[in-house]
Amino acid sequence: MSAPTLVDFDDVVDRYDPVLGLEVHVELSTNTKMFCGCPTTFGAEPNTQVCPTCLGLPGSLPVVNRAAVEAAIRIGLALNCDIAPWGRFARKNYFYPDMPKNFQTSQYDEPIAVNGHLDVTLEDGTVVRVGIERAHMEEDTGKSLHVGGATGRIHGAEYSLLDYNRAGVPLIEIVTKMIPDTGARAPEVARAYVTALRDLIRSLGVSDVRMDQGSMRCDVNLSLSPKGSGILGTRSETKNVNSLRSVERAVRYEMTRHAGVLDAGEKVVQETRHFQEDTATTRSGRIKETSEDYRYFPEPDLVPIAPSPEWVEELRGTLPELPWERRARIQQEWQLSDAELRDLVNAGALDLVAATVEAGAPSGEARSWWVSYLAQQANTRGVALDELPITPAQVARVIELVSSGELNNKLARQVVDGVLAGEGEPDEVVAGRGLAVVSDDGALIAAVDEALAAQPDVAEKIRGGKVAAAGAIVGAVMKATRGQADAKRVRELIIERCGG
Repeated sequence: MSAPTLVDFDDVVDRYDPVLGLEVHVELSTNTKMFCGCPTTFGAEPNTQVCPTCLGLPGSLPVVNRAAVEAAIRIGLALNCDIAPWGRFARKNYFYPDMPKNFQTSQYDEPIAVNGHLDVTLEDGTVVRVGIERAHMEEDTGKSLHVGGATGRIHGAEYSLLDYNRAGVPLIEIVTKMIPDTGARAPEVARAYVTALRDLIRSLGVSDVRMDQGSMRCDVNLSLSPKGSGILGTRSETKNVNSLRSVERAVRYEMTRHAGVLDAGEKVVQETRHFQEDTATTRSGRIKETSEDYRYFPEPDLVPIAPSPEWVEELRGTLPELPWERRARIQQEWQLSDAELRDLVNAGALDLVAATVEAGAPSGEARSWWVSYLAQQANTRGVALDELPITPAQVARVIELVSSGELNNKLARQVVDGVLAGEGEPDEVVAGRGLAVVSDDGALIAAVDEALAAQPDVAEKIRGGKVAAAGAIVGAVMKATRGQADAKRVRELIIERCGG
């Protein structure tokens, strides 16, 4: 198949209006699956977390997971949705090898939450309100691994392996209303929305929203219409985009691809597509099914969901401070500029710094450690900042040791290195490596006298009133003590020994 003709992005937005629709699937971090008691631990050996119910064996019956329903209601409330007083599950019928029942238990025309919105702030402070059509409960599918072939897809594979551990894990699917009038900012809006949604759900504590592990996945629906016409174009759906950057890139690419198809006088095919991380392009998957193709009908083995108003209000009371409200409070308390706050958020450091402050550290020192030295260590290791093997409490203790004079900054970095290397708590690293600051006057005087004797010309300058020359002696003492001397006290002793 020949490569599609792409249109320059600026040309696209000059002549077409993009219309976005985003579907985000969130795996809930419940202990058990949606309709059975199997555990949901990520990374378990294949097919070890299954039972007759999630394998769809004859005679097995599902039971709704109450914790999943609670999580769905809390997500709906946080998204400003109306919570339905009554709803049912339905069977969504289709055959794929990773869906052992040959149908997915989902919600169709009676979702748990409807008609909400999420306000999204773009890089320059512009606020875009994204309408939420619905948030509904369903179960995840299993996982297929296609072996052989060049693409990792089923086409061309030599054989496929199936892992049903994920089949039946609780999912919430959050579907936006159409997002029009975004123009050239459509890719940015898509990324900002998924980012805000991830932060919101993480704050609720109902999912770890790890896009790299598949616990949060985004389907990007996009269409183009001629500029100002208001006529909706045919949409494509790019499935299971698994990073924030890729969401933005998928929207941008599909805009340029759609325009190429339309400019050639052809029709956009309504289909699912797959995003290619290495090339930032999409490739065709399959013709997109319609609702009729799925032959939805009410699930006969499950009772309706009917949350009482009292229960809904009780759950509303459990909602935490929302991420954007928390950021505004932190910005004011720490006296951060908009740029400083944005840098903290973009670095993934805000929560880590906040936790370090809660552990007793001043905000300035906490910020400095996480966005400078620790960020460098994360970059060197190729991991996210929150994946470093050091806790905010440990960073707070290092800061405390520096503040008390027991460590200087150079020694503190060595202590952090020791913690990262698995050598224990900061105090254990200090003891194990012998890193405490030398502040005993006896030892320091001996080191000062030796340095002065080695540099008599510098000592004479100090005695003559050139106090700035003391820096050379301080440096010599610090070198002799492997950086462990109290530099301030060393300077005081130098002046004293030179009769200053």
